[in-house]
Amino acid sequence: MTTEKTAATTIKAPAKKLPVKKLTAPAKSAAKAPTKPGVKAAPKPAAKKPKKEHKEKVVRDSFTMPQSEYAKIAEIKAICLKTKMHVKKSEVLRAGLKLLAALNAAQLKLALDGLEKIKTGRPLKP
Repeated sequence: MTTEKTAATTIKAPAKKLPVKKLTAPAKSAAKAPTKPGVKAAPKPAAKKPKKEHKEKVVRDSFTMPQSEYAKIAEIKAICLKTKMHVKKSEVLRAGLKLLAALNAAQLKLALDGLEKIKTGRPLKP
């Protein structure tokens, strides 16, 4: 009797993979200045990203007004420039709306009754 082993009768177990240790950066605590023993550092509050403020949509519109009232916008802009404050026409109109909104119903009615009624729409081309 021979004790030869043939390749067909020998079964090898699959090789086990050994866990690989990942290299990490040195700990940050070692780079910090030494602290007194027994004194704990105050925990830092979690830094949260501030929520983005959603801008209100801008609406483009056209309107009709008498030339004399339109000229008032330029006068108000000139007054603002004398005080070294640059404003746009839309800012002047928005400020006026804000002031009108602050009025009570009776004051608003008086202000609107004092306006001249005009035809709306675009003027005809000559």
